[in-house]
Amino acid sequence: MKISFHGADREVTGSCHLLQAGGLRVLIDCGMYQGGRELEEENAQDFGFDPGSIDYLLLTHAHLDHCGRIPLLVRRGFRGEIIATAATRELARLVMLDAARLQEEEAERGARHARRGGAVPDQSLYGTLDALNALERFGRAAAYGEPIALTPALRATFHDAGHILGSASIRIEDTSGPVRSVIFSGDLGSSGRAILSDPETPPPADVVVMETTYGDRAHKALEPSVEELYQAITDTFARGGNVVIPTFALERAQEILFYLRQGVELGRLPRSMSVFLDSPMAISATEIFRRHAECFSSKSQALFDEGRDPFTLPGLRFTRDVAGSMALNRIVGGAVIMAGSGMCTGGRVRHHLRHNLGRRDSSVIFVGYAARGTLARELIDGAKQVTLFGEKFSVRARLHTINGFSAHADRDELLAWHRALKPAHTILVHGDEQSMQRFASVLENTEVCMPKRGDAFVF
Repeated sequence: MKISFHGADREVTGSCHLLQAGGLRVLIDCGMYQGGRELEEENAQDFGFDPGSIDYLLLTHAHLDHCGRIPLLVRRGFRGEIIATAATRELARLVMLDAARLQEEEAERGARHARRGGAVPDQSLYGTLDALNALERFGRAAAYGEPIALTPALRATFHDAGHILGSASIRIEDTSGPVRSVIFSGDLGSSGRAILSDPETPPPADVVVMETTYGDRAHKALEPSVEELYQAITDTFARGGNVVIPTFALERAQEILFYLRQGVELGRLPRSMSVFLDSPMAISATEIFRRHAECFSSKSQALFDEGRDPFTLPGLRFTRDVAGSMALNRIVGGAVIMAGSGMCTGGRVRHHLRHNLGRRDSSVIFVGYAARGTLARELIDGAKQVTLFGEKFSVRARLHTINGFSAHADRDELLAWHRALKPAHTILVHGDEQSMQRFASVLENTEVCMPKRGDAFVF
């Protein structure tokens, strides 16, 4: 077995790993780099391998940093089969088409500026047609725990990673010679969540390639995090302001809706409050969630069995069109506005921040990870002034960072998952270098590697 690394190496976006085994070239994920302009420009660079040489692409889940460059991969020659769970396939369609639209809009804006300045406009990374072509490469749907034969001697088994709907860790076994096995963790979820089942632990393997997003810290407990959310909302309403929640469309939006509904039912939040889900992608993702109860925890399953929708609450309104989104900025107070993107790198949330960051009576609540170089990280790190749409805005709103909602396993959960697998070799990816170093220092009875992009290992 040979594994080479082409993304998310000592960084947290752009996951892309190439396995050569059993005579095949198998790609695990093909994600987009997210963050500052420098990272975004890396998306257009060479992959580090020939896309036309790849036989299979196994997709762990549908987050942009794991699937966002698949249309570019197809555009550059990939003609193999993409295998993912049924839920991941549906969500990936949503994510890739949305990314294509954003690429086209960005290219058009750039072209207008270029034409005015007499320059040659940049091309979009890919477009809607590329995303549609990529969707045609999706083949077999993986079911948790059921091996899929790539060749008679090479098989892949998807195990529930509990991260987002349909997410998986993938165990690949090669029996063409002495039996060898490798597990790609994908992104691992945290146990005891409201909507999804807990992560599964696959059978042991010789090699484990695992994420370390939170490899250096423990999360705040969920229950006090939910209470902190309720308190931040009620305090903001008491001041007469609005609550803006930058929201990831997949999983985080649905989880926050779940807890807002619960807060109303428990009397912790007023039934009269207005909640706006101002994200076409999150709205569509919520509809997809309702179709895949096979991924749900027993708690969520029970709600459906009782005829109750866990994502519906009084006063909830979906905002799909731009006019409806703009109208929200005329609301003075008493509203919870959930909008993307979660890292505030684009999307409608930036408009809501523009209208609320300068208000002392309003609040911004961060409930997810914020990569370096993003507006969300600037705000979380205490910036007193930020730039939005080319203008400087003072930050007067109250900022809350609630870490207990993370969809990633924390240090202790990652350690427990790793110990159960007993790998001889551990390769750490998808994390800041500092996080990796700290996690590596507590691993025992395993050889640890922390590859840089382009590195390769033979086992």
